[in-house]
Amino acid sequence: MVILPITSGDTAFRSSRLILAEYFNMEQKTLRNRLLMALPLFVIGGILTQVDFGIIWRYFGFANQATAVMMLWTASAYLLRHNKLHWITTVPAMFMTTVCVTFILNNSSLGFGLPMNVSTIAGILFALTAAGYVIKTSKGKGETDLADEEKPQGVTKTA
Repeated sequence: MVILPITSGDTAFRSSRLILAEYFNMEQKTLRNRLLMALPLFVIGGILTQVDFGIIWRYFGFANQATAVMMLWTASAYLLRHNKLHWITTVPAMFMTTVCVTFILNNSSLGFGLPMNVSTIAGILFALTAAGYVIKTSKGKGETDLADEEKPQGVTKTA
């Protein structure tokens, strides 16, 4: 119970520092540059410690699930573009999209507080729409692995 928030916070600070460093094109080899990126994040973190941790943890939990949804849709689009079996990520993406949308629409403290049946139907419709959009915009792009294009004729891919 105590370890998870600490490790999640450590990971969040480190990844935020590296994202900002990349965005501002600032190398992170020297201690000075690391501190320049880390200090503003620590100040924001200090301010957040004044907020009820239960509230922050609820938002963190939802953000974590939403990040998983984005990754699953990204993987589905990648697989579709490379003419691979995409259902292995599309089905979980649809399920998680339904869960996240239903939750945010239904939850009264984080979301909109709509009735569960309305939220569930909206979640399902949103997931189906997202699936349709990803499939329509990604399928048939005809991208192939570069290794396939560079192989001489007669050589087959093994893997």
